[in-house]
Amino acid sequence: MINNDVLRSIRYMLNISEFKLVEIVKLGGGDVTQAKMNAFIKSEEEPGFEECPQNVMSRFLNGLIYFKRGKDESRPPLAPELPTNNLVLKKLRVAFELKDDDIIQILGDAGFVVSKTELSAFFRKEGHPNYRVCKDQFLRNFLKGLTSKLKS
Repeated sequence: MINNDVLRSIRYMLNISEFKLVEIVKLGGGDVTQAKMNAFIKSEEEPGFEECPQNVMSRFLNGLIYFKRGKDESRPPLAPELPTNNLVLKKLRVAFELKDDDIIQILGDAGFVVSKTELSAFFRKEGHPNYRVCKDQFLRNFLKGLTSKLKS
């Protein structure tokens, strides 16, 4: 899934402005201008659209955790990582303090059935024998379900 789709989904989910998105990136240790953020949240067909770079998305996800849960100054800052669908899923789970049962329920509400075993495979380290790549459709359904949960 492209980073721009994730940004737009989270913006809609939390009902926040582009300015707040910029603040969240800064919380994660990144730096992005308001004009750039506006370009990132445009749809692909709109003039001025720019693809959101991996490093901005990584900083955004870390900032989202700090935004939702607060920053613990006694802990080292979160390291930026290359954002894959699996990492996006992990960071959203942490940011929204979701347990496996919560995620299964969210996906069920979105019409996507998954077992606890299948779900745990997405959270394993790459290279683990039971690791499974999180596909775009799975992440889209999770974002759709999480949005429904938060909007209701």
